Amino acid sequence: MREPATRPRTRGALAALAALGCVGTAALAGCSGGGGDHGVSRNAPASSRGAFPSPSPTPDWNPRPGSVAAVGDSITRGFDACSVLADCPEVSWATGTDAAVRSLAVRLLGASKAADHSWNHAASGARMVQLPAQMALAAKERPELVTVMIGANDACRDSAALMTPVADFRASFTASMRQLRAGAPKAQVYVSSVPDLKRLWSTGRVNELGRKIWDLGICQSMLAGADDLGPAAVARREAVRERVVAYNEVLREVCAKDRHCRYDGGAVFGFRFTSAQLSPWDWFHPSRDGQARLAEIAYRNVTAAQPPA
Repeated sequence: MREPATRPRTRGALAALAALGCVGTAALAGCSGGGGDHGVSRNAPASSRGAFPSPSPTPDWNPRPGSVAAVGDSITRGFDACSVLADCPEVSWATGTDAAVRSLAVRLLGASKAADHSWNHAASGARMVQLPAQMALAAKERPELVTVMIGANDACRDSAALMTPVADFRASFTASMRQLRAGAPKAQVYVSSVPDLKRLWSTGRVNELGRKIWDLGICQSMLAGADDLGPAAVARREAVRERVVAYNEVLREVCAKDRHCRYDGGAVFGFRFTSAQLSPWDWFHPSRDGQARLAEIAYRNVTAAQPPA
């Protein structure tokens, strides 16, 4: 996620965010490892449970792939996990090297092999329309596994009216899978669901500093007027959440058509991030702890004998 924050609107906003970030570091130590609910919440909506059945298992799914390429957005780049307004790919849930995170690549390959057999082609601010180009880069690595986590920026826009239409989202994801198959026809694909942005709003809004940072322009379709509980604001946030649910349904459906693709069954959408698992600089992106939880979810689903239900 995090398209607006990659391009601060003014130099003053950047300075303000940096200053607030220094305070936030002391106010909330959100970069250490910790526990949490790692699966689909029992309170998650039907759209993240029964409405997201996974494709039937295929006999050739390899639970121990020998190389990993990652595509996606700022979550996979570790944005705001280590310092303010900066990528930190070493803590990426997918391919990072940080010992506290133990990325999916490290868990699958070991630290030494992961250094030479994993690649991160994600880009902060990326939307689904940029995914085909990332897939082309990933295919060139000839990976045994490609991880996909993208879609938050399609919902995180300056207004709900600017969210990516579901049909366009589907067309771009379908084109992305086609692009990958052109260069890596047998690569396995692990597709993460889009996080529940409304739940992130609910968790982060209790922090006064977080609300001030959000006002600088982060994900305004969901986070604008964080304390506004009037009918229009409530309806806007629900519209964003419903769009994320629709995006996840697209991810599930397109993945189900590819015998080498495994969807996470809504696990990331249903994960309940705590304040310690959110960045102490923007209270929206995952912290190191949050990245570690994403790595746990991915590792469990990639290595499972059966795809997530």
